[in-house]
Amino acid sequence: MQYEIVGTPFPVLSIGLNSGESVICQKGGMAWKSSNVTMQTSGGGLGKMFSKAISGEAMFQNTYTAENGAGSISIGASVPGNILAIRLESGKSIIAQKSAFLASETDINFELFFQQKIGAGFFGGEGFIMQRFAGNGMLFLEIDGSIMEFDLAQGEKMQIDTGYLAAMEETVQMNVETVKGIGNIVLGGEGLFITTLTGPGHIWLQTLPISGLANALRKFFPASK
Repeated sequence: MQYEIVGTPFPVLSIGLNSGESVICQKGGMAWKSSNVTMQTSGGGLGKMFSKAISGEAMFQNTYTAENGAGSISIGASVPGNILAIRLESGKSIIAQKSAFLASETDINFELFFQQKIGAGFFGGEGFIMQRFAGNGMLFLEIDGSIMEFDLAQGEKMQIDTGYLAAMEETVQMNVETVKGIGNIVLGGEGLFITTLTGPGHIWLQTLPISGLANALRKFFPASK
């Protein structure tokens, strides 16, 4: 598999497939493809379909395969931002915000990831349910806005505002702390809680959470009656 990510602020993932190679993408994600790339839709069983529905993903996924020679497929992003390409290997797993999945090679496994700490789940930006990806191969995630990456050392902490966490290695711990000071809570505009990430591990932050974009645009639309 060869790939290229082009275009902003609505990027497209262009993938070149050798004969017999396949790629999985979300239902409705295909933008264009060569005619010899065929599609097969599946849900992966009731358990996986239920997991996808809970995490905000489509219950069905499409597998595209190049037949009788090399082929290509392009997959478009659904929000303004970037596409993050991550190569996963055995023993390495990634935790991502729900609805982040765009595409992957067929050896990548998806499952629900529940925050073990209830506080982190309900107040930590992307909710109690996130996604865990593991396996061998390429994984492509949708990122809201631009991507900022950091390596956290053992015990190193970073505090982030709600929604800015796009993905993290599973070695990173996530918790929620209350903002200190009544004045800060009432006048600071940052809410009651702040998310704390503790290393070791790599984290990917996004600069424009789609929820923040929606709030910024809301004032330009008349209130519904």
